[in-house]
Amino acid sequence: MARPKNTLDTIQITVSTTQQVRDLLELLTEQGLYGKNVAETAHNLVKEKLRELIERGHLPRSTPNTNPSQG
Repeated sequence: MARPKNTLDTIQITVSTTQQVRDLLELLTEQGLYGKNVAETAHNLVKEKLRELIERGHLPRSTPNTNPSQG
C-alpha cells in the first residue's frame, strides 16, 4: 500500500554521524521496520523521538511559525 502524499512542505537537512550510527541505521533499514533506505529510517526515528518528547512534556505540541516566507 502506497503511503499518502506529504501535505507539508519539506526541507532538506544534512546530518553528520559516525560509521557505527550509519551501520545501525543500515541494519534497521534492512529489517524493514523504519524505512526503505537509511535516510527514511533516520527520518522516522527522529519523528518517533520527537513524538515521545512531546508526550513527556519536554516539547510543545505545536511550534510558532518561524519561517518568514510563510508569515
